Amino acid sequence: MDRVLLIDKDKDWTSFDVVARVRSLVRAVVAADTLKGEKPKKIKVGHAGTLDPLATGLLIVLIGAATKRQDEFMKQDKEYEVEALLGEVSTTGDAEGEKTHISSDKPSSEDINRVLKQFTGTLQQVPPQYSAIKINGKRAYALARAGKQVKLEPRTVIIHSISDITYAYPKLRFKAVVSSGTYIRSLVSDIGDTLGTGAYMSNLRRTKIGSYRIEDAIKVQEVERHLLQTDD
Repeated sequence: MDRVLLIDKDKDWTSFDVVARVRSLVRAVVAADTLKGEKPKKIKVGHAGTLDPLATGLLIVLIGAATKRQDEFMKQDKEYEVEALLGEVSTTGDAEGEKTHISSDKPSSEDINRVLKQFTGTLQQVPPQYSAIKINGKRAYALARAGKQVKLEPRTVIIHSISDITYAYPKLRFKAVVSSGTYIRSLVSDIGDTLGTGAYMSNLRRTKIGSYRIEDAIKVQEVERHLLQTDD
């Protein structure tokens, strides 16, 4: 059982939740084959790029020998549908954190377009404090939750494009195509800083990884049927 599964992740599921669910279903299929007299197999299951619990959209789950291709998928460009809320910042960079009011100023559409143009191309970006980056063997988000300030070094990222912009204060929506390693929460925060209003990511949906599209993905609830159908 070696394959690449495209999952449309629901909100509040962690990437680990999805992998754990798929792993349990794979084990069930393998157990059923064992009852037919086949030798039981231990099959690896993993994902190729974390998606935050509050985000939805495309998550690539790798099964069996496909897990060896993880790095290949991780390096692919990603496409996101982004919603930002202006006027406040969040400790986590998204809707989950503690909010602080920054400004009641309402940027014009011209201001929005001018600033967004500044965020295309090759940029230096500091990852959010609440991220899965390891610092001395510990996740940054674990240190942040413990009240410890961590110094995260800026990294080079590429924002290939920002398009499909719609704006009605305080909500700003756009589509972004970005390089691997780009944090959309940091992008939104930096946009808010440049506007002078502050901003946090209020919604996120990943729609593409490399050539893989959300239109071809299935829900977690459909995985069992998919595995049984493709193993017939």
